[in-house]
Amino acid sequence: MASLTMYPDDERLAGGERIAFNLYIVTAVALFVLMMLLGLTMRMTQAKWLTVQSPLFYQLLSMHGAGMVGTMALVTTAVMWFFLRKYVQLHLWAFVANYVLFMLGALCIIASIFVGRYGALWTFLYPLPVRGFGLWTSNTSALFMVGYLLIGVGSLLFYLDAAAGIIKVHGNLGRALGLQWLFGGKIDPDHPKAVVASTQVIISNSLGILAGAVVLVMSLVNIFFPTVVLNALLAKNLIYWFGHQYINATIYMGVIAVYELLPRYTGKPYPISRPFLWSWAASTLFVIVVYPHHLLMDFAQPRWLAVIGQMVSWGAGFPVFLVTVFGALTNLHRSGIRWTMPSRLLILSMFGWAAGIVPAILDGTIRNNLVMHNTQWVPGHFHFYLLLGVLAMAMALMYHVIGSRVSAPPNSSADKLGFPLYLAGGLIFTYAFLDAGRLSVPRRMAEHLDSWTFTDKVGSIGAILVVLAMLYFAIRISAGLLKQPSAGAAGVSTADAAG
Repeated sequence: MASLTMYPDDERLAGGERIAFNLYIVTAVALFVLMMLLGLTMRMTQAKWLTVQSPLFYQLLSMHGAGMVGTMALVTTAVMWFFLRKYVQLHLWAFVANYVLFMLGALCIIASIFVGRYGALWTFLYPLPVRGFGLWTSNTSALFMVGYLLIGVGSLLFYLDAAAGIIKVHGNLGRALGLQWLFGGKIDPDHPKAVVASTQVIISNSLGILAGAVVLVMSLVNIFFPTVVLNALLAKNLIYWFGHQYINATIYMGVIAVYELLPRYTGKPYPISRPFLWSWAASTLFVIVVYPHHLLMDFAQPRWLAVIGQMVSWGAGFPVFLVTVFGALTNLHRSGIRWTMPSRLLILSMFGWAAGIVPAILDGTIRNNLVMHNTQWVPGHFHFYLLLGVLAMAMALMYHVIGSRVSAPPNSSADKLGFPLYLAGGLIFTYAFLDAGRLSVPRRMAEHLDSWTFTDKVGSIGAILVVLAMLYFAIRISAGLLKQPSAGAAGVSTADAAG
């Protein structure tokens, strides 16, 4: 059961752990600001408020897609590490190795895009990367793919270390998931939700990363030995299996912050339950097999895969989401919660996740998918749950750690202004995408017709507000992390911190 102590001793960061955590967070918030600036540039280009040539636009789109997803994975890995290390032994070298390999991979991706002019987007769909049409070379595509491989290897090292720690304590991954209690028996009330969620991520995302590694190696072989021809449909299946797993893992790593922190701000226990264990067990399977809903428009796709993608899409988004939101609302009910920045962000993350799931499921229904999938409806739904959901989860932990430095949850006047600015900007930004999707405005297009630009302009205004808020958050969080902890900062009770 999650602790009700606001800043327990076993979460204190010191020495190498503090340096590593600070590197993760400061790097992440800086990258978020930069990636958001790229996104704003593209929206303003589509609104015809800026002039960016099409080749550069697709370079920016490639950087924004790969960079934003990678950064989201980096910061939620820090969330998972921060809490999981309390329950199992994690080696600092694995956490640091993941960071180093991420940075090396990011440098490869940045160089391939801004030096080599790569513009085949994050999906690197075969055979586009090797057909640069004079805009980029095959070597540039290879550098981009090597960057992905480095980032994937770093994630796998971290997951392997986490898996070893979990198995050492719980015997195997099945017991860590709580499978022994699905059909009966007395559930251990102290079985950590962080362990359950981390185990799901380790199982599902390791498979996804391995699928990505296979298709990346295949693509690299094709680049240097063109006579080795790939099956384009197989390559696409592996790419979307990898991509879907990777971005979903950010949600499941991020939500650990809700399980661990919400009880401290409500002052109420958040017990584990059989429905909770069932939902995470089901999600472990569903998230592995749901990816074909990305390929519903591919006529060559085997029908049985399309059927799986369709059917599982209706169920995959609900188990963990429903049990988490119900648990959070139950925990919040009549709690007398003190509304500080961490608690605001935790509740916002539940709303962002919930609201983002609905348009995702609609798009995952084949009759809707036929008319909506290649429209801005798609960036609308994933920006919704990433911007207002996952990022809010991660920032809740960031603000919580800042509070541990001064023994009080942060709640300054500037914070109170930054939060509604971020929320309003995020809603305007995402609803502009969704409305454009409703109007069948296509996605991934550098140039828009005049009749499409209204939603582009509205979205640009929302993006400006988000960037301003995120710039403040980045400065506030980075400065807060660099503070030395005050005397007696650890071990503060919920009541003391709320008082």
